[in-house]
Amino acid sequence: MKVIISGYGKMGHMVENELRNRGIELVEASEDITAIRPEVARECVCIDFTTPEAFRANYPFIARNFKAAVVGTTGWNDIRDDVFQAFEAAGTPLVYASNFSLGVNALFAAVVRASALLKGAGYTPSIEEIHHIHKLDAPSGTAKSLGQLVEKGLGVKPEISAIREGEVPGIHTLTLESSCDKLTFRHEAFSREGFAKGAVTAALLTEGLQGVHEFSELL
Repeated sequence: MKVIISGYGKMGHMVENELRNRGIELVEASEDITAIRPEVARECVCIDFTTPEAFRANYPFIARNFKAAVVGTTGWNDIRDDVFQAFEAAGTPLVYASNFSLGVNALFAAVVRASALLKGAGYTPSIEEIHHIHKLDAPSGTAKSLGQLVEKGLGVKPEISAIREGEVPGIHTLTLESSCDKLTFRHEAFSREGFAKGAVTAALLTEGLQGVHEFSELL
């Protein structure tokens, strides 16, 4: 497998390190993915950690030209139908996630189960997320995903609070409280390394894959 990284900020560097650790070829790390020659792109998986604005501008090029794509950028949910259609029309596999951490995806699975068990039992959900001051979207994509899972399973839409402070990589806490007791689900990232590991795992899963998939579906 060959990879081209779209976006060479902190996450791009983390992905580069993970690729090196696994012995996977990095062809290029680019701040302008549309400058990649199509004949080069066709041999590569694109791993995208850019900004919502950059992804909105670049996704048609990625869909048309790359072998497959892994997208960790969030903040484009309002155009997801357009994005999915572009990749499906081009026949380019897409794996996306609000969070590629394996731990977060385990949290998602636990929350799905707990929410379904507690439906109708009088529990009120709430979500708090804390991230570094450089994060552009609030609430985070992970918090929104958690909220959607809870609402689907429990039948109650949770309030979400977003806090931005320091250099916190990411803390997500879901609380389910009734008059009898309280359950707390919490995931704390120590660094961005877990996101990079998950994204490279997703890139490996694109081999022979077809269509558009959320990362949690493939685990």
